[in-house]
Amino acid sequence: MFPFRDHNPTGRIPYVTYGLIAVNVLIFLATWHLESNQRALFNFYADYALVPMFLSDGYGYSGLVTSMFLHGGLMHLAGNMLFLYIYGDNMEDEMGHWGFALFYLMSGIGAGLIHYITGPNSNVPLIGASGAIAGVMGGYLLLFPKARIDIFLFLVIYFRIFTLPAWIVLMVWFGMQLFGGADTSANEGGVAYWAHIGGFAVGLVLTLPLWLWLGATAFWRRTDGHPPYPETKYKTGTHGFPRIPRNR
Repeated sequence: MFPFRDHNPTGRIPYVTYGLIAVNVLIFLATWHLESNQRALFNFYADYALVPMFLSDGYGYSGLVTSMFLHGGLMHLAGNMLFLYIYGDNMEDEMGHWGFALFYLMSGIGAGLIHYITGPNSNVPLIGASGAIAGVMGGYLLLFPKARIDIFLFLVIYFRIFTLPAWIVLMVWFGMQLFGGADTSANEGGVAYWAHIGGFAVGLVLTLPLWLWLGATAFWRRTDGHPPYPETKYKTGTHGFPRIPRNR
């Protein structure tokens, strides 16, 4: 089950969201050559990734920020940027460009700190924008719980596109992180579940003042839990895929 688009346009161009995507892609391309040299890659991670053991020893704090712009492979990058593209534009629309940029950085730093707290002696480098993007998703859940998200479901030979409200998509995702984070070996490599959990919680908390300022539950009643613009409508064909017109 994989979200791949929303139905929720914005009232302004999301320059910060597009800029973050561009910066992440450019940094990935500039450092891709390190994949073929493990020694150089490890040295690079020592300087720019978040290594919890380093923080415990009193250094490496810059990794709380720089690690947010590094990715461990093309699919890692693509998945994170897709999620940022889906959820970031509407959050930026409500927060403003500078407010969203600050929110994104604070969510990423908060995710890194919670990851550190759950494994302060780990020497496994943490990289990726997913902690910050989890913060965007947490804020999105609070502001737009009923926004429509398209999900691609693939089960061996069965595939279909479903449209679900954001609260279901995001809570299922969050539940998967909690399930993964319950594994005591979660900080020994692979997916940084507690960075995701922490980022999601930090993003939700950071969005709370904006939600209250907008009217709290009155904001939900006014918008019905959707971004304040008419939805984008998609024409779908068999199995939910877009229709392709035939040439005559």
